[in-house]
Amino acid sequence: MESQPLLRGSSARSKLPSWTLFLAVCAVGIGGTFQYGYNVSIINAPTQHIHRFLNETWTNRYHKALNPDLLTFLWSVIASVFSLGGMCGALVGGSMAIRLGRKGALLMNNIIAMLASILMGISFPTGLFELLIAGRFLIGINSGVGICVQPLYLGEVAPKHLRGGMAMGSSIFLTGGILMGQIIGLRELLGEEMYWPLLLSSSCLPAFAQLLFLPWFPESPRYLLIDRGDELSCVKALKRFHGSSEYEREMEDIQRESFALDGEKAKKPWQLFTDRAVRWQLITVIVMTMGQQLSGINAIYFYATYVFEQAGISAEHIPYVTLGTGACECLTALTCGLLIDYVGRRYLIIGGYLLMTFWSIVLTFSLTYQELYPWVPYVSMTSIFAFILSFGLGPGGITNTLIAELFIQSSRAAAYMIGGTISWISFFTIGMLFPFIVTEAVLLPGVLAGVLLRGCFPLLCNSRDKKQIFSGNRKGISQA
Repeated sequence: MESQPLLRGSSARSKLPSWTLFLAVCAVGIGGTFQYGYNVSIINAPTQHIHRFLNETWTNRYHKALNPDLLTFLWSVIASVFSLGGMCGALVGGSMAIRLGRKGALLMNNIIAMLASILMGISFPTGLFELLIAGRFLIGINSGVGICVQPLYLGEVAPKHLRGGMAMGSSIFLTGGILMGQIIGLRELLGEEMYWPLLLSSSCLPAFAQLLFLPWFPESPRYLLIDRGDELSCVKALKRFHGSSEYEREMEDIQRESFALDGEKAKKPWQLFTDRAVRWQLITVIVMTMGQQLSGINAIYFYATYVFEQAGISAEHIPYVTLGTGACECLTALTCGLLIDYVGRRYLIIGGYLLMTFWSIVLTFSLTYQELYPWVPYVSMTSIFAFILSFGLGPGGITNTLIAELFIQSSRAAAYMIGGTISWISFFTIGMLFPFIVTEAVLLPGVLAGVLLRGCFPLLCNSRDKKQIFSGNRKGISQA
């Protein structure tokens, strides 16, 4: 069994990471999952402006009005091609991390972000919406590579007793990117119609920041020793990350894993599907990744504006209230990072889904009967925030840390490729179908029914299987 005994709360005495390690996490995160969250978020603010751009471009080009159904389709493509690019990025991200190294893959990835920003920025002045689609596809590739390689780097540089908390850095930067995108998209900044090309091309700034700062930090020590066999560079990197007096313990841990692997080369994704030793780890990653995307969080964000309107909040103030949803998710990611090594992964995941189930039930009933009493819309608004808090406290954060902890070095990159591909396929499906579902006026309780089913999943698992998956095998790498 390739699992590591990290899914329960750690009893080791917590020690804060060094400044070098902390700054390395920031340098990796700004061009990694931050880009993903930022580019998911910024596309919402200029929706109407892009609709107008599509209509005007189509009329000027073909001398006839754009069909509403075709407009919906084009917008769905612009929004969803990002996730298609992300899937492609996830498929190549693992290979890039093996060939170029974790740090090298992230640095090379920023070139794609720069090119994507240029294409999106010139789409409006050239009158070519095809450039906007191409730019969204490329920035999707950038995000797919980043969301695959960044957790890999963080999981490998983190000391064992802080591995869970530091792996949460991926979720913290992701939610920070969402919040920053909401802020930049306000009409006082880049939310006005004339500025939407600048808003979309602003994703070059995190890429530039990573190109500026990341080269100053070492490569992953595990990659240097296990994949490259460069023990001297590994020791230098460990000394920079953990200090001359603390690096020996981490070096011993890496050497034990290297000895257990016995020269085994990095596996390909298809090899994991035929390896019975990682069957339950792979099932866990696939189910949890799909559940994160299909949990209903996207529907909650979509209907947030409608709920706020029903609560009596004016249209001008709704964008500022929506900032609260991003702030909630960012806050819970930080909180989860502090709790993960004390409470344990299993309790946070199951507790988060149970709370999401409860609040989705409350939201469904409050939306159904909101006309009866004047205070009911406020219950709906409270449910929105509570649902987002519940998502960020467990499923939204823990899911991204599992791969680094459930797989050893030879399988880790392939596992990230599989998990990333599943996540992006789910995201792409939602992005393509959701606009049509809303157009056809499907009842909200029907949409939220998926939340209930996903929320109940951890309770439907066989208890013996859950114990095997979430508790880990104490005969794993640590005892090799």
